Amino acid sequence: MLSFIRFADALSAAFGKAFAWLIILMTFGTSYEVFVRYVLNSPTPWAFDVSFIMYGTLFMMGGAYTLSRGGHVRGDFLYRMWRPRTQAAVDLVLYLIFFFPGVTALIAAGWKYASRSWRYGEVSANSPAGIPIFQFKTVIVAAGILLFIQGIAEVLRAVHCLRTGVWLRGEGDVEETEDAMMRQASAAEGDAHP
Repeated sequence: MLSFIRFADALSAAFGKAFAWLIILMTFGTSYEVFVRYVLNSPTPWAFDVSFIMYGTLFMMGGAYTLSRGGHVRGDFLYRMWRPRTQAAVDLVLYLIFFFPGVTALIAAGWKYASRSWRYGEVSANSPAGIPIFQFKTVIVAAGILLFIQGIAEVLRAVHCLRTGVWLRGEGDVEETEDAMMRQASAAEGDAHP
């Protein structure tokens, strides 16, 4: 169980961090477009589509990574006041009732959508450049599969918490701003009172 959780976390982190580099490419692409459009008065026909595709890919492929780090939105104002076993029980039920059916539907619909797009070599209808977008539609399926794998890891985390009463947390490469501020405040308070 623990080895699968570590595997899923590592897989999600690898994809999330790899696709995060798209932000750099988007920055350069958008900067280039702004320069040629407003300084050289020669806009490109492809910039909008490429930035749109890169942003969508980044968003989709970062979903499993965000899930592995506990970054998705939830009703924290109630959830954080519950005991860990209560949190785990609620998580387990919600994953089984909502998450897995939703992600399975995403994969199935994405597969149909992407395979149809590959069959006729779909290109963007939004630009005169005719940017191919069939590969972008495949991202829907890939993101769904990564979410499904990470969802299994999250269910195993909930089961572990139900057994032990303690959450098994993933790596801490990201931190909520509120948590960081609380940690800094307690450290400053500890330094002020020797």
